Amino acid sequence: MTSSTISSTLLGMASNTSDKVRENRLRRMASRQGLQLMKSRRRDPRALDYGTYWLVDASGVEVASGDADAIEARLTGEGME
Repeated sequence: MTSSTISSTLLGMASNTSDKVRENRLRRMASRQGLQLMKSRRRDPRALDYGTYWLVDASGVEVASGDADAIEARLTGEGME
């Protein structure tokens, strides 16, 4: 492999790692608020709910949905005034 191939592979791995770290942090934040973070299982990037997250309460009722930024804003209370 060339050095550019190796560096691009490592860059992709770092991106996936940071996404997973953020997702785990959001899961912990949701848990502390009595909520559960659920992620769309869609693998097709063209699907409408690809990359979507949902916050559900203990009874399974959806509290919020959106991308990771929207969920983080909801969990931190940003924009809720």
